[in-house]
Amino acid sequence: MLRETRKAFNAYLDRQAELNGEDRETVRGGKAFTVEPSIQQKLNDKQQESSGFLQRVNISPVDEMKGEKLGLGVSGPLAGRTNTAGGTKRTTTDPSGLDALGYECKQTNSDTHIRYAKLDMWAKFPDFQTRIRNQILTRQALDRIMIGWNGTSAAATTNKGTSPLLQDVNIGWLEHIRQYDGGARYLMEGATADVIKIGADAETTDYRNVDALVVDAVHNLLPSWARQDPGLVAILGDDLVHDKFFPMVNSNLEPTEQLAADLIISAKRVGGKTAVTVPFFPSNAILITRLVAGESNLSIYEQAGKRRRTVVDRAELDQIETYESSNDAYVVEDFDFACLIENIEIV
Repeated sequence: MLRETRKAFNAYLDRQAELNGEDRETVRGGKAFTVEPSIQQKLNDKQQESSGFLQRVNISPVDEMKGEKLGLGVSGPLAGRTNTAGGTKRTTTDPSGLDALGYECKQTNSDTHIRYAKLDMWAKFPDFQTRIRNQILTRQALDRIMIGWNGTSAAATTNKGTSPLLQDVNIGWLEHIRQYDGGARYLMEGATADVIKIGADAETTDYRNVDALVVDAVHNLLPSWARQDPGLVAILGDDLVHDKFFPMVNSNLEPTEQLAADLIISAKRVGGKTAVTVPFFPSNAILITRLVAGESNLSIYEQAGKRRRTVVDRAELDQIETYESSNDAYVVEDFDFACLIENIEIV
C-alpha cells in the first residue's frame, strides 16, 4: 500500500486499540482482541441504522450463551378479577409472556478482506476509517437477515456452495416456527401434499386469493387474543408480490440518508394485515407476526463481551484481512404472535 495509506491504516488500528482498551502493539501485531461491550452495542446500532428491516428487529445483548428468552414483546391479555373476600390471593401475569423455550447462541464468523488498491483510493478521504467499518457492517447486517429467514442448522463447518443462503450458519426465525409444538403455527400444504394452491378454480385450488389464505391462517393458527394485534404484519415472498401491489417504497426517506431501502411497506393490506416485503425472504411463503420497532416479535441476541476481532496486514496477497466472530441466536419472542405459511403456488 502507499505511504499515505499506511499512515491512515495505522491510525485506524490505533483507534481500534483505543476504543477497545487494548494495547496498540497487540492490534498492530495482528493478534486477536475482544471488542468492548459498549463498542459492541454501537456496532449493533450502526447495523440497524443500515437496514430499514433490522430497525424493526430487537438486537439485544445477553450475558449467557444459553438461557431463557428476554420476552421483549407484549403477550396475551392481562385484565381480570379475583374475589379476595374468601382469602383468595390475586396473582400476577408476566406481560412479556416467557415460555419454556430458551435460546442458544452460536458462534458466527464474519471474515473479510479489503485490497490495497481500494485502501489507496479511500486514503484520500477524511472518512477512511468509517469506510472500512461500514463495508464490514453492511455485509454483516445483510447476512443476519439472510440467516434469520433461511437458517435451518448450525454446522460445525459451513459450506456456501451447498448453502448459498447461509442455511447452515444458525437456526433462523422461520425454522424455529416450523419446529414449534409439532408445527402448531405452521401451514405447508392444502388438499395436495406439500403445496398450497391459490387460483380462481375452486375445485382444483385451496384458496381463491392470497387474502383468503391469510385470513384462514390467522384464524386457525393464532390464538384469539393475538389475531387482531395492531402490530401484526404479513411478510410476503416475492413470488406473491405484484409490482403494482407495492406503490410506496420508503417514500419518506431522503436520498442522502444512510438507511437502506430494504423494508418495503405496501399501501394495501393482505387479509386485513399490512403487507411487507424484505430481502432474502422465501419467495413462496408468508410470515404473519408482530413487527414493531421496540416491541418486535423477532429478535437477535448477541452474547455481550464475546465479539472478537483480528486485523491482519497480508502483504503476500496485497490486502488487509479482518477476522471477526460473534455469538448469536435468532429468537421468536412469543409463538402466539407468529405463524408461517409455505409452499404457496399461484395457479
